[in-house]
Amino acid sequence: MSVVALVGTQWGDEGKGKITDVLASQADVVVRYQGGNNAGHTVVVGEKTYKLHLVPSGILSADTMCIIGNGVVVDPQVLCSEIQSLNAWGISTSNLYVSERAHVIMPYHRVLDELEESRRVSKIGTTARGIGPAYVDKYMRMGIRMLDLKSPARLERALEQALAFKNPLLQKVYGHPGFDPAELLEEYLEYGRVLAPLITDTSLLLHEAREKGLNILLEGAQGTLLDIDHGTYPFVTSSNPTAGGAAPGAGLGPNQIDGVIGVVKAYTTRVGEGPFPTELRDATGDLIRERGREYGTTTGRPRRCGWFDAVMVRYAVRVNGLTGLAITLLDVLDALDEVKVCVAYEYRGERLEHFPADLEVLEECRPIYETLSGWKEEISAVRSFEELPEQAQAYLQFIAEQVGCPVQMVSVGPRRDQTIFLQPVMDTVQ
Repeated sequence: MSVVALVGTQWGDEGKGKITDVLASQADVVVRYQGGNNAGHTVVVGEKTYKLHLVPSGILSADTMCIIGNGVVVDPQVLCSEIQSLNAWGISTSNLYVSERAHVIMPYHRVLDELEESRRVSKIGTTARGIGPAYVDKYMRMGIRMLDLKSPARLERALEQALAFKNPLLQKVYGHPGFDPAELLEEYLEYGRVLAPLITDTSLLLHEAREKGLNILLEGAQGTLLDIDHGTYPFVTSSNPTAGGAAPGAGLGPNQIDGVIGVVKAYTTRVGEGPFPTELRDATGDLIRERGREYGTTTGRPRRCGWFDAVMVRYAVRVNGLTGLAITLLDVLDALDEVKVCVAYEYRGERLEHFPADLEVLEECRPIYETLSGWKEEISAVRSFEELPEQAQAYLQFIAEQVGCPVQMVSVGPRRDQTIFLQPVMDTVQ
């Protein structure tokens, strides 16, 4: 039995969905522990591509229990739609459960998200899905939880309290008409009726799974540099996608997590605003974007692309306590004559080995690169480390040395079978 947390080490979009899907074959339970439908995972199974937003990627593996944990904020409309799509594709959701303690995204959260972003002098680049305002209400102790959707009286009281704050704000500050509590009550009680069989004490389910010796995989959304505490604040998400958020977001104790795998893209991408030291605003960046299909799963926005940033991933190794790396999209670099790795930053004549918290410093940082030879051959059919071109092996080894963490998995394509295991993952701790 092992409990493994899977985290993103960059600005999200590292390919966690594919790695979760691959590891789900070794896991009995997969748990999404934070975030909302502002993130998406693209998973390719055979010739079919699935785009998931709330449901854990493990849903594509038969017999795997999938849990949306209490640390997630849930838009019931999106969840119902996603379940319908999965069922239409012939995928069972009978093993899907939602924490009764998870907070609910309401329509006023989505509206406020958009209106607040429009007032910002410096745009955050929010997806306007209501995630931030939902977390705000959670910490103001005026949120609505999934269990409330099953109780008309409790939901009515919760809406009355919330709209006493939200409607005056919307009307007097933003000129929005506000929301009718009766309409919201009717709509969300219907979601509660549909989702009632899924809503349960998921922390108890996890406890029972551990007691049985089952393998559990904890799946985060976004990445380390979007963490509310450890990311490039304020250009961050509203929760903790780092490993420290996995235990409370899933309903486990921190000493129950046995390993932490960091998913690392073979280059670096970012969506939204904020500094990006290794960004490529040239033909190479465009080539990486097109070869890597670097467009948001949820929004369709083109991602900014750049060389691998070892300073950033070194930081992610430290704050997550990573025990291993899963390198994704290595095949995207097949077409390049050379590949570069940022090993340090130059800031006003000083060499920085560690990632700065001050964004004004980061804005001025210039990458210090080490250049390695490209391999200029297709690797999508390779199934072992030894079969990789020597230059690709050297690239992976250089990354591991620079960030101080061993490589355990390498992805050379979007399909499940396009995965190389250098070390076992789920059975590393017995």
